[in-house]
Amino acid sequence: MRVAVVGATGVVGRTILDVMSERSFPADEVVAFASARTAGQEVPFRDGASLTVQELRAEALDGFDLALFSAGGSTSEEWAPRFVDAGATVVDNSSYWRMHDDVPLVVSEVNPNALDGAVRGIVANPNCSTMQMVVPLRPILDAAGIERLVISTYQSVSGTGKDAVDELTAQTRAHSLGEDFPRPRVYPHQIAFNVIPQVETFKDGDDYTTEERKMMGETRKILGAPELPISATCARVPVYHGHSESINVQTREDLSPEAARDLLHEAAGVVVVDDPWQGLYPLATAAAGRDDVLVGRVRRDPSHERCLNLWVVGDNLRKGAATNAVQVAELVVERGLLGRGAVRAA
Repeated sequence: MRVAVVGATGVVGRTILDVMSERSFPADEVVAFASARTAGQEVPFRDGASLTVQELRAEALDGFDLALFSAGGSTSEEWAPRFVDAGATVVDNSSYWRMHDDVPLVVSEVNPNALDGAVRGIVANPNCSTMQMVVPLRPILDAAGIERLVISTYQSVSGTGKDAVDELTAQTRAHSLGEDFPRPRVYPHQIAFNVIPQVETFKDGDDYTTEERKMMGETRKILGAPELPISATCARVPVYHGHSESINVQTREDLSPEAARDLLHEAAGVVVVDDPWQGLYPLATAAAGRDDVLVGRVRRDPSHERCLNLWVVGDNLRKGAATNAVQVAELVVERGLLGRGAVRAA
């Protein structure tokens, strides 16, 4: 099995390679692709070895069974169909394909059977903030139904990429040295020691950002609930790794906090950390480097008898992106969906 990793020099692409190595992904050959600017770089992979990054070119696409993309929407729009036409199945981490009706949007623990609809040969990976949220919501939906969601996110700078991480570091260093803050370049305002109530952009007079729209639309698609009322507010915080979320979930049937904790204890991919009287609850620092989604502060909403509040934290680079992409790729292999012909036949 030959596997391409497109966008291998980015933070998510490098994490995909790390996760493939950690999980002993059954590839006979892995080829790292990126732009001409970074071609020739070495990226680490398996047992201290490295891969030489190749430029993404049309003549290099033949012979791949699987391609994992993390290179941005415009790259995925152009190159994912080319890989499919050359015989590969594509798992894409960009936003471009997520809401296409003929492209399944898959979280491995939540809706793996959606892979049966991968007739185009492309499978989409959800937004990182959506991803970590739907993992604990699935067992609640199955047990008690969900009538409404209200979400507030506190998202780390690594979700924007390496330049954002560098910007936070530079501003923090300037503050500690008593120097003037460098002018913000990645975000519209200073991110160090600040909270910015904008993740991504505002478009066409919409009061909600593109990130907030993603969370609302993608959650409905993944949970198979197209009419589910959802409201999201997304904020950027000066944290390097790990997104935190406050989720208010109104259930159709009564579900006590105790019953919800029992469901979550049994849920795949979830770790319950919920002893607030002892200072135990999910923290971004605790989630960093982990593939599990951490859930705590499970409690009744005193304003509504069928509402629960949850605090959910996950590593946005791992479960929020790279790990789920690799898990989906594992499902593709297990189900015999490698290659365009196999997927379309399914």
